[in-house]
Amino acid sequence: MSEPNPAIETIVVPRTSDIGGLEVRRALPSIQRRMVGPFVFLDQMGPALLRAGSGLDVRPHPHIGLATVTYLFEGEILHRDSLGTVRTIRPGAVNWMTAGSGIVHSERTPAEARDADNPLAGIQMWVALPRPLEEIAPAFAHHPADTLPVVEGEGARVRLIAGDLYGRRSPVPTLSDMFYADAALDAGARLELPAAHEERAAYIASGRVTVAGDLFEAGRLLVFRPGDPILFEAGEASRVLLLGGEPLDGPRRMWWNFVSSSQDRIEQAKEDWRAGRFTPVPGEGEVIPLPETPPPPVRYP
Repeated sequence: MSEPNPAIETIVVPRTSDIGGLEVRRALPSIQRRMVGPFVFLDQMGPALLRAGSGLDVRPHPHIGLATVTYLFEGEILHRDSLGTVRTIRPGAVNWMTAGSGIVHSERTPAEARDADNPLAGIQMWVALPRPLEEIAPAFAHHPADTLPVVEGEGARVRLIAGDLYGRRSPVPTLSDMFYADAALDAGARLELPAAHEERAAYIASGRVTVAGDLFEAGRLLVFRPGDPILFEAGEASRVLLLGGEPLDGPRRMWWNFVSSSQDRIEQAKEDWRAGRFTPVPGEGEVIPLPETPPPPVRYP
């Protein structure tokens, strides 16, 4: 693009890494943008083919001060947590896990699915909690695909994952003003993103879309300027994740899997995990240890 796009504030090209044969693209946090509304983390998993006899094995690990939001395009993941939850998530459903004061969970390919090759693709988000609710009691909610509102028209099909958009509201229990939706666009389809929320972004999971005259490929997070509706035009069959909301109520810090407005609280969480004071996950006998080489601290905004 020779001239800056008037609709776009920031373009993020995700960092790519491999975790045991599964390619992961991380768009948030990034140098260009740390968060959008309450969203402080965005990972695209796959698409990948997990070979028979293997699978995803993310051992138990802790979280505080956030909610994890897992949404799959293909495949399945078995979620276990320290509340005793055991739940398999499949495409189009939502796992919303509120960490609050502290929770531990694991994410694995179900045992019965390991006898054959398994595709896996999806998105995991982290939503920072409002400061008064950072220490809320941990909770878990699962919502099947058929319970989520769907808005259709003119070659677009939008499933509302969380929050409110297009006059509809998801049943997923959120704790702040936000929206998160999965938009499937046919080739040539047009879709408008309203200007109702102050912070808005779109992650192109597959395909190509045009915004204000510029064409963007898959694997791009587009962060939009506030104030005007955004029109997407699909150059081919495309999948776009729409997300945003009101800005966070003050700065946050992130270290490893911990998000908090207080550095002291993060230090306490580190010590609690190191000392084994988090409630364990029933049925799991191993954990991911506290990193020996600490990740760089991230502060929002």
